[in-house]
Amino acid sequence: MNRKRRGRSRQGPDRVSPARPTRGARARWQGWVFPAFLFLLAGCGVYSTHPGTLPGHIKTIGIPAFENRTVRAGLDQEVTQAVIDRFVSDNHLKVVGEGEADAVLTGAVVNYKNVVFGFTGREQAQEYRVSITVAVRLLDKVKNRELWRDDALLKTQNYYVVQVPGQTAQDETSGRADAIKKVADEILSRTIENW
Repeated sequence: MNRKRRGRSRQGPDRVSPARPTRGARARWQGWVFPAFLFLLAGCGVYSTHPGTLPGHIKTIGIPAFENRTVRAGLDQEVTQAVIDRFVSDNHLKVVGEGEADAVLTGAVVNYKNVVFGFTGREQAQEYRVSITVAVRLLDKVKNRELWRDDALLKTQNYYVVQVPGQTAQDETSGRADAIKKVADEILSRTIENW
């Protein structure tokens, strides 16, 4: 008599049950699927190769001198000049006096650090990191509204004070100049491309 059996199937050489993943294998599988999903999801945002444009009525920008809230003398002048130079070289907005500008970019250097970042095998400092934090605000003077603001825009630059493969020796001045350039680039980018 041929009866159907309920429950577990008989296993033998001619019957193969599907392999069920072990609890550990399932955990490993789930451990990489979720991050992979998030990675793919992050890439699905809207992307454009064309930078955004500012509101049509903004053609000029005023950039008054940044404040210096650090103990480093002259840092405000270095940052102000770098930001002005970056806007002039970009040429999207004409840099004019604050009184005749459509938008005004105000800022302050709020923190400056130059700290040891790496040592040689003999425990001598060989790498330093310059950190510059600025507070920046862009105001649309025509419509009297804030376009963007960042109270803690931080940029860093590492530099070596000794010759290492692939790097020439630098000093704090060149490290600071590179960090300031990054600050100016970020300010321009947020002003021009965030629209």
